[in-house]
Amino acid sequence: MVAMTTPSCPCGLPEAYGACCGRFHAGSAAAPTAERLMRSRYCAFVRQDGAYLLRSWHPRTRPERIDFDPGMRWTGLEILDTDGGTAFHSTGTVTFRASYRGGSLHERSRFERIGGAWVYVDGDFPG
Repeated sequence: MVAMTTPSCPCGLPEAYGACCGRFHAGSAAAPTAERLMRSRYCAFVRQDGAYLLRSWHPRTRPERIDFDPGMRWTGLEILDTDGGTAFHSTGTVTFRASYRGGSLHERSRFERIGGAWVYVDGDFPG
């Protein structure tokens, strides 16, 4: 008998999607830290979940819509650094490298808590 394994979440954590980012995407839980929100947003890009991306974007910087590139294939996420972003903070930054077929995106993202929920504000691209 072959054991069935559930693939881990695209965000890079070992849990299955439903127990990891899927619960944030469904709205049944809120990301507890800026890093978990960043991971769930990466996962939403992988799954092309524009509604979640817009919901988790700060109203001040949120675009009207998200246009996905149908040829984009995200292949992995690496967290390089975090600063703040825990239950004890109101702001935080997460520096990460998101790989895709043909290259990678290196960004330092800024997050704020609004009404207790983490939201993405903006990011810059370190040199």
